[in-house]
Amino acid sequence: FVSHQVEILDWETKKQLCFLDKVEPNATIREIRLMFHKLYPRWYPARQSIKLNPKGKSLRDEEILQHLPVGTTATLYFKDLGPQIGWTTVFLIEYTGPLFIYFLFYFRMTFVYGLDERFTSSPHPVVNLACICHSFHYIKRLIETVFVHRFSRGTMPLRKIVKNCLYYWGFAAWLAYYINHPLYTPPSYGKKQINFAVIMFLLCEAGNFSIHVALSDLRRNGSKTRKIPYPTKNPFTWLFFFVSCPNYTYEVGTWISFTIMTQCVPVGLFTLLCFIQMTIWAKDKHCTYLREFKDYPSHRMPIIPFLL
Repeated sequence: FVSHQVEILDWETKKQLCFLDKVEPNATIREIRLMFHKLYPRWYPARQSIKLNPKGKSLRDEEILQHLPVGTTATLYFKDLGPQIGWTTVFLIEYTGPLFIYFLFYFRMTFVYGLDERFTSSPHPVVNLACICHSFHYIKRLIETVFVHRFSRGTMPLRKIVKNCLYYWGFAAWLAYYINHPLYTPPSYGKKQINFAVIMFLLCEAGNFSIHVALSDLRRNGSKTRKIPYPTKNPFTWLFFFVSCPNYTYEVGTWISFTIMTQCVPVGLFTLLCFIQMTIWAKDKHCTYLREFKDYPSHRMPIIPFLL
């Protein structure tokens, strides 16, 4: 075989950072990252973005040098992604916060509402039920993070965790403040509305969990290669017949049911923001599927069957 030479330039200044000689043609981008790391120890592999052109997308670890549109002398571009943090750690931090923040309001700590002992608990059963459902949701997410999720990318920029925590923790405090407030009033249609919402909530949580397990099974052997997800024998996964990201569909359904259960305006606003954000993620993932798989089911929509 003919060995390759790899020149790595700074993506911004175009200054040469290193020149790798006698690189095997079947070398992967991951192996090139490791070679670069030996020369620049401060830039560990997860911190590196290696591209074919300065404004292009980062190359994936598993891509092979000889399969790229380069000659025997390849020019690649490096971008520093900044300090990184593992996705498992990210999710554990993001989801543990809302779990405990909610309890501060549920137990009506005196520094929150400034109440005396006569108002330390709510007379409305739906308030207790909302706390159980909210806690269940985030405990499920923590369990999935540890035992179910398999991440295609191992890390995310450390700076982003502040923004993510402000979003999850801030909204948890905002929802909890109003749901547990002494002036909170229960839903208009009473038990019928609450019971309907609880059933919908549990079904959506079961569906969300089922989709995460199905997606995890696609990478059971540790592969990071993207595959087309298909329905399994589990009825909750049959939503794959109609949408590319049913995990987001079920997630939005969970928050819609929580909105119906509590009949609280801040919960409704949070649900709307969740829907907007997850629609963006779903459309992006849907486009990736269409781009990478020529045989991808054409009738699927990103998040809402037949509509969106």
